[in-house]
Amino acid sequence: MAGLARRQLLAAAGGLWLLRPVQATPESLNAALRDFSGGAPLREGRVQLDIAPLVDNGNTVPVSVAVPGVPAEQVLALALFTERNPQSEVVRVQFGPRAGERTMATRMRLATSQQLVAVARLADGSCWMQRVDVIVTLSACLE
Repeated sequence: MAGLARRQLLAAAGGLWLLRPVQATPESLNAALRDFSGGAPLREGRVQLDIAPLVDNGNTVPVSVAVPGVPAEQVLALALFTERNPQSEVVRVQFGPRAGERTMATRMRLATSQQLVAVARLADGSCWMQRVDVIVTLSACLE
């Protein structure tokens, strides 16, 4: 009887190993970026990703994305992606013709120190991005 309980305990521990936190990969990040851009090349510049470079607590991190210097009606969509969170895509915002200021601001969780990528899709079909490295001292998303 004791052998059976031990086997059940080992089987349960093995099952818990399968439930370890999932982490995005560079391939999943690139796939998410391709999906958002529709295959258009991503060019550096024009996008302003505002986030602190050093984050004390990854549980709630303020972040904003804007496209300064571009007429608002030219900005069709904005998106934010992470390199090492459980899911690469954080948020995707599309703007309609009646939208005024075309920026986004939110709070997010960061699993660990990583790179964030903000992308803007413009009316001419071009996609622009900015990458920012963020250092997180107390990680989130890993419960």
